[in-house]
Amino acid sequence: MSARLAFALHARGMTVFMKALRVGLGQLVIGIDFLTRPSKKKRDPKAQAAVAEAARNLTLYQFHACPFCVKTRRTLHRLNVPVALRDAKNNELDRQTVLNEGGKIKVPCLRIEEGGKTVWMYESKVIIDYLDQRFGAI
Repeated sequence: MSARLAFALHARGMTVFMKALRVGLGQLVIGIDFLTRPSKKKRDPKAQAAVAEAARNLTLYQFHACPFCVKTRRTLHRLNVPVALRDAKNNELDRQTVLNEGGKIKVPCLRIEEGGKTVWMYESKVIIDYLDQRFGAI
């Protein structure tokens, strides 16, 4: 076996190993999220209806097993904000929407439509701060 072939086989093996590691860790993160999910914020029906109406203008583009996306979804759950979720990894239309309208494929990405304008918000910390500020006091 030539050195070049041996290197190629080794590199391929490492690629497969790294992918398996990422998938395994992603599933672990999802499992931990499920077991430790925070309680939903309780609101009176009128206030919850106002939150749901405001959330109609929000869409979260995400990868299901991405730890930063899980963190963002946990905040949505905690605040009891019903936001549309889009799979930018497995749904080609959602992926192209993020790329064409948002400018880059990076998740989590919150699409905010307000006042006739669309804002694409990236970075889980920025999104979580926005959600806490927008829905935390309602």
